[in-house]
Amino acid sequence: MTPSFRLALALAGPLALAAPALAQAPDVNAIVNAQEAVAGKHKARISGAKGQCVAGTFKPSADGKAMSKSAMFAKAELPVVARFSMGGGNPAIPDFTKGVTRGFALRIDPEGDASEFVFISAPVFGAKNPDQMLAGFKARAPGPDGKPDQEKIKAFTAANPEAANQSKWLAGKPIPASWATVPYWGAHAFTLTDASGKATVAKLKFTPKAEAPGLTDDEAKAKGKDFYVAELTERLAKGPVVFDLVAIPTKDGDPMNDVTAMWPDEESRPATTLGTVEIAKIEQASACDGQTFDPTILAEGVEGPKDDPMFAIRSPAYAISVVRRAQ
Repeated sequence: MTPSFRLALALAGPLALAAPALAQAPDVNAIVNAQEAVAGKHKARISGAKGQCVAGTFKPSADGKAMSKSAMFAKAELPVVARFSMGGGNPAIPDFTKGVTRGFALRIDPEGDASEFVFISAPVFGAKNPDQMLAGFKARAPGPDGKPDQEKIKAFTAANPEAANQSKWLAGKPIPASWATVPYWGAHAFTLTDASGKATVAKLKFTPKAEAPGLTDDEAKAKGKDFYVAELTERLAKGPVVFDLVAIPTKDGDPMNDVTAMWPDEESRPATTLGTVEIAKIEQASACDGQTFDPTILAEGVEGPKDDPMFAIRSPAYAISVVRRAQ
């Protein structure tokens, strides 16, 4: 049993939902239930239900070792178990769907002090706090006719314009041609601490080495509803899929606890390469299904935000998901 799975079982109890960071949040079970109402109940993850497990290595850079004392930077090479996914809780979602994020979750394991990350193919989230997230799911829940009420969706968007930032960003981009050619953002602000105690606050991002133009809606639909795994398998037969893990530093005035907002000039700031992930092979689903990929599991030297309500809620929500799909 992996550390993240053990943590999931521990957090799934009712006392976990009363943690101080979530004291003012809605019931996490209510959020998971509302998400299931939108996506349907499936024996799958509540987020990133459709995906592919893979394996590879992480090689830290000299800058990564200098910026953080984390165990993930301590060796020349570390094993990685990762999972590419489609956003949402529907395991049958077509790969050509445009308005959802693609996901890249991974576990970097230096044998006993692992770090886990969950990144998405957009720099922002679709909610800035749990209350807004719950309200958004309720607005999109299907009615008696099996369809969502468009007037409820319009009313929610009008009252919560920042919740549309992610969908607007995705709408302005082509459909990714591959899981291997799209950048993935951590969205939250992380703190990297070196051996002397110096802290650097930054957003983390995986940038792909491979480049490929995106697809139009028609081009993507012509490939069929499940083309990503075949494309990835063919790509890996020719060599590893490579991403650089980079740190984008903060500036004064950056919104630190609102994941619906990008930092000003975020995409053009000089970034530091912390290391490189090389995905080498397709892995059995069981290698990923026994864990949650919990982004709050981080080895000392890398820390998530303390005052970001969307970061705080992720661990108990994932815990509920892993317990439900194990039942």
